[in-house]
Amino acid sequence: MTRSTIGSRWFRRQPASGGPATRRLVCLPHAGGAAGAFHGWAEHLGAGVELLAACYPGRQERLDEECLTSMEELADAVTAALLPFLDLPVHLFGHSMGATLGYEVALRLEREHGVRPAGLHVSSRKAPHRITRNPAHLGTDQEIVAELHALGGTETRLLDDPDLFELLMPAIRADFRIVGSYPARPVRRLGCPVSGYVGDRDAGVTPADMAAWADAGTGPFDLRVFPGGHFYLAEHREALVRDLAARIG
Repeated sequence: MTRSTIGSRWFRRQPASGGPATRRLVCLPHAGGAAGAFHGWAEHLGAGVELLAACYPGRQERLDEECLTSMEELADAVTAALLPFLDLPVHLFGHSMGATLGYEVALRLEREHGVRPAGLHVSSRKAPHRITRNPAHLGTDQEIVAELHALGGTETRLLDDPDLFELLMPAIRADFRIVGSYPARPVRRLGCPVSGYVGDRDAGVTPADMAAWADAGTGPFDLRVFPGGHFYLAEHREALVRDLAARIG
């Protein structure tokens, strides 16, 4: 399966299998993450589902671009970049920071552009009205790395290399600032279905925290709990993607 960008520096594409695309899954990475986190997912999504993995500024092929540092900026930019791709039904999946971003993008699509996403799928992040600010972005680089270690992020292994550390830390710090400066706010209900995923040993987000996402949608809410911590999806990738595929239909 090949990957390419499709008319936008914001997305890396994994083409649909089994014929032309009939719907799209837009995947939004966690803080410090990149589009590569979703490599190979399309293989398990079933026929007709095209995957668009978001490419945030300041990493991978956008390494020379300035990082964004607020959720509002990032959500505005991702929403604008998505507009040309709304000819097909769109589902949004976000992990950790990406879950909040998915919610903000869904709000913008519905309220500013009159487009209702087919579904919002959130992973390992408290609902907007349950958010507690994390001040990690105010600390030193090493304190941020320690936070990543505590979460179990795979990026921590890369940061052992001094050259990669210098390349990756600006984007990681920018994302931690996005997360740390996003306050709890009254929930605004979406018109699309919302589903949630979480690891049963996530130190920062419990199944009860994820259940509060039910308040963000108007339809039935479903939560699936996987064994594991904050990055349970690394170990259970295929099971997670197959579950998403069933929801996308």
